[in-house]
Amino acid sequence: MSDGGSRPAAAAPRKRADARRNEATLLAAAAAAFVESGVSVPVRDIAARAGVGVGTIYRHFPTRADLIVAVYRYQIEACVQAGPVLLAEQERPHDALARWIGMFVDFLVTKHGLAEALRSDAAAFQTLHAYFIDRLVPVCRELLSAAEAAGEIRPGLDALELLRGVGNLCVGGGSDPRYNPRHLVDLLIDGLRVR
Repeated sequence: MSDGGSRPAAAAPRKRADARRNEATLLAAAAAAFVESGVSVPVRDIAARAGVGVGTIYRHFPTRADLIVAVYRYQIEACVQAGPVLLAEQERPHDALARWIGMFVDFLVTKHGLAEALRSDAAAFQTLHAYFIDRLVPVCRELLSAAEAAGEIRPGLDALELLRGVGNLCVGGGSDPRYNPRHLVDLLIDGLRVR
């Protein structure tokens, strides 16, 4: 794309490697704090975990909504990257699928307060659901396809349907100590097997 002349438009500047590492450290600290205390955890607690000043967090993430969205995306990307790695590492595709679904469950059940935040009017949250679907469904589809091609699971399973089902099993997982969504999800994934 050009600016009307013959010069191409400048590409968006890439972050330096150390800046990317620092941001990843902040996001990991925020994710851990969200798991322990919910998304309303004080920013000073996140800064202390990350070993930085509060100003550093606000420089990267000017609002709490920006931080929540960044953590959510960071964790989605960790799930996205794990799919192909698990397929390569596991001997059987069903095992890769089961491990990946386990990561997905961990992601879902540790989102204390995220559902309420997502229902807020903050514009930053408007695109998160679509991002979630766009990034995770293809990975789940790839894992299902590999397990189906290996003859390990029933044919014709829909990735979005499976993720929604797993998500529904995880609802309430944090509010009732007698309910263990991981156990039910394990039964579901085991039930996909061809006997």
